[in-house]
Order: sequence, then structure tokens, then C-alpha cells
Amino acid sequence: MNFDLKRPVMALAALMFVLAAFSAQAQIAAKNYEVTITNMTEAQAFTPLILATHVPSVRMFTPGQPASVELEELAEGGAVGPMADLLATLPDQVLDVVTTEGLLMPGDTATVQIGGDILRNRLSLAAMLIPTNDSFVGLNAMVLPGRNNSALAPAYDSGTEENDELCANIPGPVCGGEGFGLDDGEGYVYISQGMQGVGDLEADTYDWRNPVAYIQIRRIPSP
Repeated sequence: MNFDLKRPVMALAALMFVLAAFSAQAQIAAKNYEVTITNMTEAQAFTPLILATHVPSVRMFTPGQPASVELEELAEGGAVGPMADLLATLPDQVLDVVTTEGLLMPGDTATVQIGGDILRNRLSLAAMLIPTNDSFVGLNAMVLPGRNNSALAPAYDSGTEENDELCANIPGPVCGGEGFGLDDGEGYVYISQGMQGVGDLEADTYDWRNPVAYIQIRRIPSP
């Protein structure tokens, strides 16, 4: 009697392929995280926050480098939509994007849930500080923890608008001025120098010292 060895060999190869694919999928299975952001300033509000999980090479901003138009719109006007749209063009590099609603006032906290995995294991976030011309709180590609972790986030200046501190050029409930504009600034992202009291806003009230936010990240156990 003759046996066809090709069939069991092919079946075994197919089974091994399925098992390998299943193993690879399991290795990059999404993990869920709870992120809590606390506004540590005395008189600066945060506009709606945008948070994203992504591969290590992705950046919402790079200190010392020019800001993107999307970051400029966030830092000058508090708009998170353009940055969210930009991140949506990188589906293989960005896993999850979450935004909050409303202002995060001094001393208040906001908590959101976001997904991550073994490849897209970095967390970034940003939100404008108001009233400022173009300062924003930023967390830049922090490694997602195995269990829990925390970080202090500074305020950056997007370098896209002159820091004249005039209410006509500052949006929000304090000033009600213009948000995003086409004015030139310093030309690169740097650590914000705070409020100097050179315009309509008193430094004694609205200035701050970095850091401006306390970030807590907790991995949510799988059911």
C-alpha cells in the first residue's frame, strides 16, 4: 500500500502557519490603560487634551524643531481636531487617539482610557494653556508601564506666535481674543518661559513654574 506523505506534511505546515500567526497576534494584543491628568497650575486652564499611543518614532512635537501646523493650531487656539486628523493618517504607527471635552481648570483632573500594545507602546499628550499666546502642556512619547507609572509634564512654547500677552491675540474665557493666526514666533518648540506681564495679563496671577501637569498611568488588568 502506498501512502501520500505530501498531504500530512502540507497539513502540518498549514497548522504551524496558523499557530505562528495566532502567536504573533497574541503578542501584539491591545492592552488598556487609565490615564489621569491633573492641572497643577494656579491660574492656567488646559484646553481639551489629545492623547495618543504610538510607535517610538512618532512625535506630536520635537523640542528644538519647528512646530507642525497641527501643533500650531493646538498651541494657539486649543484645536485638537487637526492633530487627531494627522495621527489618523498613520494607522500602522498610531494605535489609539483620545480627546477630552471642555476646560481642565487649575487643581482639577481628567481621566480617560486608551489602548496600547507591544509595538505601539508610547503615550503622548498635549493641550493649550490659556490664557497664553502659544504655550501647551506636553508629554512626549512616554513608555507605557507594565503596571503603573507617573510623570510630571512641563509647558512648552510652540514658537509660532509672539508672546505679546495681549488679550486680542489670546482665546478663551479670560481674554476672548483670536486663536490660531499666521503671525511669526521664535520658530521652534522650547520650554515655555511663563507669563512675563508685558501685555494685558498680570504675571502675579497667571505665571507658573514648570511642571504644570501630573500624569498617572495605570494598566487595566485583562478580565
